Amino acid sequence: MPEDERPPPAPDLSGPAWLELLAKGALEVLGRLPWSSNYSFLAAVRLQGSEQRAVYKPGRGERPLRDYPGGLFRREVAAYELSSALGLGIVPETVLRPDGPHGKGSVQRFVDADFAEHYFTLLNEPLHHAQLRRIAAFDLLVNNGDRKGGHLLIDWEGRIWGIDHGLCFHVDAKLRTVMWEFAGEELPAEVVSGCELVADAVPDLVAALLEREECDALARRAEALIAKPQFPSPREDYRSYPWPLV
Repeated sequence: MPEDERPPPAPDLSGPAWLELLAKGALEVLGRLPWSSNYSFLAAVRLQGSEQRAVYKPGRGERPLRDYPGGLFRREVAAYELSSALGLGIVPETVLRPDGPHGKGSVQRFVDADFAEHYFTLLNEPLHHAQLRRIAAFDLLVNNGDRKGGHLLIDWEGRIWGIDHGLCFHVDAKLRTVMWEFAGEELPAEVVSGCELVADAVPDLVAALLEREECDALARRAEALIAKPQFPSPREDYRSYPWPLV
């Protein structure tokens, strides 16, 4: 994004302050984001003199899918809540808004990033591998069915974020990802520790956003990753990869 189009910097906003802004701020749609199969909007959010950018995904803008239930926006919020509860810091602050301009939906902090970068370019720099492993392991836990290369953003401080988690938490095995370079390696210890917490009890804020069957499946995946804390290899068919790749 050109420097003169970037949202105002917000160095004084902590995580809780961002959540308050996203949950309570006045939301104005600025335009539809390109290259999205569902309706995703760039929005301005304003509260008590603070104005920032956010991504708003209303439920009524979701394209029906034959293999995923509706309410993808809830899974966007659940992915944030799980990342937060486990202390992984992978997903930008995301809240559920019942009062959006186009109805109920998720509102996520807009990541001001270098949009020329994506998974395949980030992979070229070994310095990023620890962050990429953490995200790839998180995807195993949430059963991410659509981890494209462009769903990884690196901000201007070098932190990598994962976005677009609507196709997560399915009760059936649905993992589709471009992140197969770590196959056979051990999972990051912090993710395994998080799996132990989930296997014991799915965090309440996550459970409130998912169906009971999805919570049970999440706990089973956590148990499986504890039993075998290793990155898997892709299946020998096209179903292991999303399309497009980026």
